[in-house]
Parts: sequence; C-alpha cells; structure tokens
Amino acid sequence: MGFRHKIAAGTAVFFLSATAGAGGLPEGPALNRMVETLDADFFALFFQGCDPDRLATMLTPDFEMYHDKDGEVARSAAPFVASYAQRCATRQAPDAWRSRRELIPGSMTVHPIGTIGVLEQGEHFFYERRGDGPETKVGRARFTQLWRLEADGWKLARIFSYDHEPVK
Repeated sequence: MGFRHKIAAGTAVFFLSATAGAGGLPEGPALNRMVETLDADFFALFFQGCDPDRLATMLTPDFEMYHDKDGEVARSAAPFVASYAQRCATRQAPDAWRSRRELIPGSMTVHPIGTIGVLEQGEHFFYERRGDGPETKVGRARFTQLWRLEADGWKLARIFSYDHEPVK
C-alpha cells in the first residue's frame, strides 16, 4: 500500500560501533557525520531493506514511536520488529508498493543530550512506486529522534514523526 494510502509508520535505527572518545560523545562535525550515518542506515533498511534481525539490533528494548497520523505506533521494540517483518513479506509481491525516504539536505540538526545520546531533528521526503514502476515524490514530514549510546553501540530509542503533508 502506498504513502498516499498509508505508509506503515515506523522507523528504527541501526547501531553503529560507539565512536565516542574517552570523554563520551563525539563532538562537532564528527557527531554530525555519525548521526548522518545512523540516519541513512536506518531509513535505508526500514524502507528498502528487509532484515528484521538487524532492525532488532538497532533499537533499544524500550523503543517508542509516535506518528501524527497513526498515533502511538510502538511502545517497545519487539512488536515493532514483528510488524516490520510482516511488511517485509508483503513487499515481496511483484506489484507491491515500495517506498523510499530521502533526508532533505541541510535540514538535519543534532543536539547532544548529556552523555546519554543525541537528539536528531530534520525533514524528509517520501517516494513511492508500485512494483518496478516509476517513482513519485508523494510526501514530506518532520521528525525528531533520540539516539542512545549503549554499551553495544548507538541505538534508536524514540521517534516522533509529524507534520506529514502530501507533495504535488
């Protein structure tokens, strides 16, 4: 089912090996590059990939997601990953809707949250196509995500996805 009809809300992010130095979080441009990598890896997996086991490693157990159109999407990682796995199976059909997300250049901001992680904010476009058909830009939204630095790397803890609007 396409974006206009309803993108299955969700987002999760891949953990990257902790690149923090002895003092904690990376700083300045290194922090921005790290978050850009986390962001790109998560969204590529979520919208275009299909690897529930990998998705599970990207989320904190208490992962939560909220969406302006769908409300409360997730209150923990396990059911979110199970829903993603079902979507993966559905997307295998030759005429299934396929979606892609693109970060709007220059829209991302990153804010350290003490020593626990970072808050990422930005805007993105959504594209969709049916099967192997032509891709169309269909939507735009804002997002806020909390990335938490855990013992085994960076994990996505919270997502707020809002201000969704169609693009003509």
